[in-house]
Amino acid sequence: MTRGPYETRLDPALWAYIDAVNAWHPPEIIGLPIDKQRAVYDRMSRAFHQGRPPGVKASDGLIAAAGRDIPVRRYRLEGNAAVVVDHHRLGGGFILGGLESHDDICAELCAGTGFDVLSVDYRLAPEHLHPAAFDDAVAAFEWAAARSGLPLVLCGESAGGNLAAAVAQATRRHASAAIGQVLIYPELGGDERAGSYIEHADAPLLSVADIAFYRDVRSARRQSLDDPTFAPLRDKDFTGLPPTVIVTPECDPLSSDGETYRDRILAAGGKAWWHEEPRLVHSFLRARTTVPAAAEAFARIVAAVAALGRGEWPY
Repeated sequence: MTRGPYETRLDPALWAYIDAVNAWHPPEIIGLPIDKQRAVYDRMSRAFHQGRPPGVKASDGLIAAAGRDIPVRRYRLEGNAAVVVDHHRLGGGFILGGLESHDDICAELCAGTGFDVLSVDYRLAPEHLHPAAFDDAVAAFEWAAARSGLPLVLCGESAGGNLAAAVAQATRRHASAAIGQVLIYPELGGDERAGSYIEHADAPLLSVADIAFYRDVRSARRQSLDDPTFAPLRDKDFTGLPPTVIVTPECDPLSSDGETYRDRILAAGGKAWWHEEPRLVHSFLRARTTVPAAAEAFARIVAAVAALGRGEWPY
């Protein structure tokens, strides 16, 4: 790939990570059939897997929902004090990934917070168009709320950040509404004519063309872009949302979505904090073991989840 203005803007260690991702999952793979994209993505995920921290126990199960079962994986340590309902997909764009692709991230989040982490294997497009993934995410939230008896924190990255935000908005008046949410470079349906969408339109590992592709694959024929369950920033009401932490990388077309979402929540009288990590790119969580800036960002994310789960505002 052409590095362009990012050649000197990004750290060599980060370029090593970007090159490794592109070696496994090159940009042109977006033109392959979805099943082939998934096979390559799954192989890459296994190659990057870091293993689970000692003491973290994982168990798989099914959530019974109307006409379907939703696979989930629960990560536990002794003495849990909250449940994180997690929608990670590590750059899956609503079409890739599953319980295995983000297994180590969820396990580390469990170890770092001491909380149970419930990973949700929501349905993927194009076999299941919107609102299938959203419906699965809401069902998982309601299942956790009914059974855990513990405070709930919503968390997700990229496509999963979209789902976490949409669930927070849809369940804000639920009797067991989430007490916090942490969104990591979420795709929220922001203004593509301004901000990072323009400045970082061709950033490494995610471009505006990629965003458009994933959005189109996920969309039903008559999908409204103003549907807040599809694009949370299109909501008209941002009151009543849980305390929210958003973390985005500087070199990512989606970064402005985090800033805008923060501003909407603050304007509605809520609590929100947005941080743009300098000189990082989309999917930096996979680089947390090789790139110091990514490791520091992940530590901030874990600390934010831990604080919100304790009912504290970290900022």
